[in-house]
Amino acid sequence: MEISENIKKYKAELGNEVTLVAISKTKPAEDLLEAYNAGQRVFGENKIQEMTEKWETLPKDIEWHMVGHVQTNKVKYMAPFVSLIHAVDSLKLLKEINKEAKKNDRKIACLLQIKIAEEDTKFGLDAEEAKELLTSEKFSELKNIEVKGLMGMATYTEDEAVVRGEFDYLKSVYEDLKKNNPHFEILSMGMSGDYQVAMECGSNMVRIGSAIFGERNYN
Repeated sequence: MEISENIKKYKAELGNEVTLVAISKTKPAEDLLEAYNAGQRVFGENKIQEMTEKWETLPKDIEWHMVGHVQTNKVKYMAPFVSLIHAVDSLKLLKEINKEAKKNDRKIACLLQIKIAEEDTKFGLDAEEAKELLTSEKFSELKNIEVKGLMGMATYTEDEAVVRGEFDYLKSVYEDLKKNNPHFEILSMGMSGDYQVAMECGSNMVRIGSAIFGERNYN
């Protein structure tokens, strides 16, 4: 089946150095199971309710990544099982994740989202805000989260120079922040249309959805 072949193709292309997050939002559990049977273990969802429903029915060794914008009042639903929350863009959200992680006796890994695109629709912190957050006293009090790196989304454009410039910038922010945060290990950038450029710019985690599962079904 096509999904299996796509998973194998991307795994061979990315090798061991780059983690493939299969973006499975809106896709039925049977599609995820096909990818799972082809060896995929990391799946990304953007709606907590949908992710929770899939977690309940699919194999328990799947690593679930929350890749969408997170509302604080929904954190409690994914706190028991989520492996990585990609798009964290405020101390308020980190506090909520920490609170719910503590209730579940867990430490939840997170990525700070840095705004690198010009588009107003993209969320994220700027580099200075991220630095201030990571050095703040309030952040140091959060013992049930671990910020493991950064993520960012490039401008949606055919102009590769623009995309490359944004990814290069995010890589430089990552390297700068890593000096004081040596536990940083994830730089998540690149999706179906620009993952190759992202990898050339230093990404070690890419988020690929439609190129694996086909176009999404929005009901």
